Amino acid sequence: MVAVTPATARHARVAATRELLISTAERLFAEHGVFAVSNRQISEAAGQGNNAAVGYHFGTKTDLLRAIVRRHSEPIAAVRRRMVDATGDSAEVRDWVACLVRPSTEHLAELPHPTWYARFGAQLMTDPVLREMVIDESFGPSIQQTLDGLNRCLPGLPLPVRIERGDMARNLLVHMLAERERALADGAHTARASWHTYATGLIDAITAIWLAPVTPAD
Repeated sequence: MVAVTPATARHARVAATRELLISTAERLFAEHGVFAVSNRQISEAAGQGNNAAVGYHFGTKTDLLRAIVRRHSEPIAAVRRRMVDATGDSAEVRDWVACLVRPSTEHLAELPHPTWYARFGAQLMTDPVLREMVIDESFGPSIQQTLDGLNRCLPGLPLPVRIERGDMARNLLVHMLAERERALADGAHTARASWHTYATGLIDAITAIWLAPVTPAD
């Protein structure tokens, strides 16, 4: 039997409080908007007697946002690493698009219902400063390998078109995940029965974006 020291017990309480604040903040941000929710509201909703609990545990609001992103980006990256390894040297655009899409949908499918992260993430990606923070926390070797694999499949695609379609694909992915999450939270009808089949539809659409013909410039 491992003895529980006062220091160990305190560490466990601090960790539990941090997790509670992260979960509460993610929900409130998804429901009401990142800029509409104050640190004080988060502390109160989490049942903390100290209204400065967010500042004590995280520092700034941006630090709290970073903690939420990190909480999800790490398991998503683990799924992507596994998929990239399985994809190998594939020359199929669809295989690399799947490596972009399915890690997020698999992660959302594993979370308790309702989920909040897709709606939270969509808000961050529309803010120029917070978008850079998300990219900083999420971008890693597995995403770079995925993009490299995708680019190898599209050698004839002009660079301006490649950049444009990358923006299209990213926005479609981010906002369609948020749309399905919102529908599930509201109990509304969804076109697909599961996150897995929803990912299939997204992969179809994003693959089509990459493979669409390019109209010559006037």
